[in-house]
Amino acid sequence: MQFRWPRKKRHYLIIFLLILAILTVLLWHRIVITAYAGEAGVLFRRFSGTEIDVIYKEGVHIISPLDIMTVYETRNQIALHEFDVLSVKGLRIHLATAIRYRPRYDMLTTLHQQIGPDYLQRIVLPQIESVMRKQLGSYNADQIYTNENGLLNKAIVLAINEVGRNYVVVDDVIIRSLTLPDNIVKAIEDKLTQQEHLRSYEFRLKTATKEAQRKISEAKGINQAQHIIGESLTPEILAFEGIKATKELAKSQNAKIVVIGSGKNGLPLILGDNAFSTNPKSADPNINKQVTTRSSIPSSQTPSPQLNQTPVQ
Repeated sequence: MQFRWPRKKRHYLIIFLLILAILTVLLWHRIVITAYAGEAGVLFRRFSGTEIDVIYKEGVHIISPLDIMTVYETRNQIALHEFDVLSVKGLRIHLATAIRYRPRYDMLTTLHQQIGPDYLQRIVLPQIESVMRKQLGSYNADQIYTNENGLLNKAIVLAINEVGRNYVVVDDVIIRSLTLPDNIVKAIEDKLTQQEHLRSYEFRLKTATKEAQRKISEAKGINQAQHIIGESLTPEILAFEGIKATKELAKSQNAKIVVIGSGKNGLPLILGDNAFSTNPKSADPNINKQVTTRSSIPSSQTPSPQLNQTPVQ
């Protein structure tokens, strides 16, 4: 048995299906919600409020058209922001910053319920400005311009910690530029130049002082060494060293002439075999002279030189 709709009811059914199709087309973006890569959704139900315990992950979600799903970007984002800071003396300093931030994923529903999707304008930027102005407002312009003792870094750390209390993670606040009036910048640069000159002079003075101390220490060491050596040089040691040197020279394979010195402590003088050569080509004019050695005697006596020439092979 085939079931047939009455003619009048068929018209109602067609009209209902058409209305349903139209509503589906019009409300498609409220029924089918897509969370793309790096996104997450928070659902607000019309009759029960925000779902605190559920975070809708990436993918397609079908919800009632009466409910509202807000999709948040959970990846790192960057915001460029500029603002002015007044120094302790009322000088205006312009700061241009770049802020890297993202919402805390595990606190996304709480962030949505208490702050909302525009948390950048409500929380991040105002709190960073407030902390930076408060921290930098107690310093002079030159201290801020030169980042004395890392005061900019300290202010940035405090600002990041302050924003982190509101379910937002700020990875870094980058100072893109710091602008002062031209005359102030020139005065600061001149001051820094003079400070560097002063440090250079101080370094040179320290270097000269250390060099003088080094030379004094070296002179003292040489003086002590000569004093010690002078005390140890007795006539016996000098005679012994002279004999040793003569023995080493005598071991040479070349023929030589030994001129024996006169006196008790006279040492021999050893010359080459051509020292007294009659050949003008081979003889050295500086050596071809009479060689004598006088013994140490009082100036009142006139000793005659003793000269022994003995060829040694």
